[in-house]
Amino acid sequence: MKFIDEAKILVIAGKGGNGVASFRREKYIPMGGPDGGDGGRGGSIYVIADRNINTLIDYRYTRKFLAQNGESGRGADCYGKGGDDIIMHMPVGTVISDAVTGDVLADLDKDGKKVLLAQGGRGGLGNIHFKSSTNRAPRQCTKGEPGEEKELKLELKVLADVGLLGLPNAGKSTFIRAVSAARPKVADYPFTTLHPNLGVVRVDDNKSFVIADVPGLIEGAADGAGLGIRFLKHLARTRVLLHIVDIAPMDPDADPVADAIAIVGELEKYSPELASKPRWLILNKLDLLPEEERQEHVDAFLSAYRERSGFDGPVFPIAAISGEGCRPVVYAIQAALEEIRKQDEATEESGESPLPPSPSVDE
Repeated sequence: MKFIDEAKILVIAGKGGNGVASFRREKYIPMGGPDGGDGGRGGSIYVIADRNINTLIDYRYTRKFLAQNGESGRGADCYGKGGDDIIMHMPVGTVISDAVTGDVLADLDKDGKKVLLAQGGRGGLGNIHFKSSTNRAPRQCTKGEPGEEKELKLELKVLADVGLLGLPNAGKSTFIRAVSAARPKVADYPFTTLHPNLGVVRVDDNKSFVIADVPGLIEGAADGAGLGIRFLKHLARTRVLLHIVDIAPMDPDADPVADAIAIVGELEKYSPELASKPRWLILNKLDLLPEEERQEHVDAFLSAYRERSGFDGPVFPIAAISGEGCRPVVYAIQAALEEIRKQDEATEESGESPLPPSPSVDE
């Protein structure tokens, strides 16, 4: 299935039905009085987060959604039928914003979350509402109100605890295959990953986390080089970033230290907030180095990298192709995520919510 992470749609809620001016006409009842019913309400448009959907492809080709109008009222105190609502299903992690103002209307960050996008119009009033002691034969009635109309921008940001960064062919897809059941494409040429891949890493029977692999970055990505930075938004919700570095590049002219620094620079250009997330260094492809030279090679890289970048985070040398060194990374990530969750819970208990809640509709 083609991965679609952006779309624009138009939603139009249903118009309310008109009220009617009618009078009771029956044999032997010469002055029956007003009996015009109200119009039915227009259908509303809702969206619900569905974990069984992982792309916005349904909204790339169908872009206009119109809810049903309410029926007009009738005589004999008959009210019009309300229009049917539309419920749209979108992937968990979808952010919905107004395409005109840019205001965020909903953040579908939990499975089953339901949000009202467009309210249906109210039905008009029949003439039974206008009768009084001085107006016994009212001929007034009102028309139904129009439903809300909005042009919306949909943006999918996948939900993952850990995100992978790195140059094309650094071994990100190989790493996610080594630690999870995900099977992204792996090949010996750059840009084999063309869309984000998610993998569930199971630490033990009761502990797991989600890891996201996005297409590789190259220097100049912020200016549109390569696949650009359009997929970096999928790392916005992650708690930890793993920077995968090819420590034994096949190109003799390659400089792993300069390449690693360039990736961080592109990250900072895209989003200082994303660049400020905890970032770990994963030195991959140890299997391409002679065993007796590995430690010396790693020490030389770290000395140069730390001197030029000021990096002081965790470092893990691995060989993703064989799985060597991957389990310690998994255990360390799980411990870090548990600590972050404890801090979040403490923040929530103190009443300092880091993010404002999205408006939702309880079923």
